[in-house]
Amino acid sequence: MPTTKPLAGAALALSLALVLSGCGGMATNASLDSVHQPVVERNNYVLDLATQSDGTLAVAEQRRLAGWFETMDLAYGDRVSIDDPLGSPGTRASIEAVAARFAIVIAETAPVTEGDVYPGTVRVVVTRTVASVPGCPDWSAKSDANARNATSPGYGCAVNANLAAMVANKEDLVRGARGRGDTVVMSSSKAIDAYRTQEPTGKEGLKVNSTSKSAGGGN
Repeated sequence: MPTTKPLAGAALALSLALVLSGCGGMATNASLDSVHQPVVERNNYVLDLATQSDGTLAVAEQRRLAGWFETMDLAYGDRVSIDDPLGSPGTRASIEAVAARFAIVIAETAPVTEGDVYPGTVRVVVTRTVASVPGCPDWSAKSDANARNATSPGYGCAVNANLAAMVANKEDLVRGARGRGDTVVMSSSKAIDAYRTQEPTGKEGLKVNSTSKSAGGGN
């Protein structure tokens, strides 16, 4: 009569394999730190312009620069710098005048870019940073078992992705926001100063209003 022991052993091995495969898909991050963090990438875009004998930019070159800024959709968070081999103040003033239309302040130093900049030309560099969270959303967990009480692989994806999308200056994710000078502080405190220095409305006493009928209003 055939025995059933080999069948029982095969069933036990199969059940162990299923348990182990389920453990392989469990969450393993036992901390509250998200595995997927924002990644900041920086890219440089350049435009070479011709300068005049006095170092300034001709009207045509200024229009060309303004058109390039519009095409780049220049906005807060972009960094604009000048690579000028002669360091002409007139060149910088011409470029600053165009950048001011986009509320951009020219940076003091320019990054290293490919290619030489020859006298008679100036290179304008737009440095743009973008932030993203690679690997999100993450649904890689194949098991609901959570023996270590770990967070899911996709934990923090929504928060970090929204943060990367909403921060205006992506470089703030790397080094934090820095102060912008006393002018901003003074402007933000104007409302507080006005509230503190305003005279109380009841200082001169309450206004007395008559409730009697006006003359000639009755018999």
